[in-house]
Amino acid sequence: MSNGFPETKTLSLPDLERDVLRWWDDERIFERCVAEREHAPGFSFYEGPPTANGRPGIHHVLSRTITD
Repeated sequence: MSNGFPETKTLSLPDLERDVLRWWDDERIFERCVAEREHAPGFSFYEGPPTANGRPGIHHVLSRTITD
């Protein structure tokens, strides 16, 4: 059964990352994103507690510090 995606036998993640970064540079993606929001209202992301009813467990703290 075909899933619609081409199968690859070799995958180089460093090459893929370089290609994506080159595309961002060539297309000036970051600059365009900033320019499109120049006169838009500001917004902020707030990270709330992982539980609605209490302090986070140590496993929440560890996973955020080790993985980030």
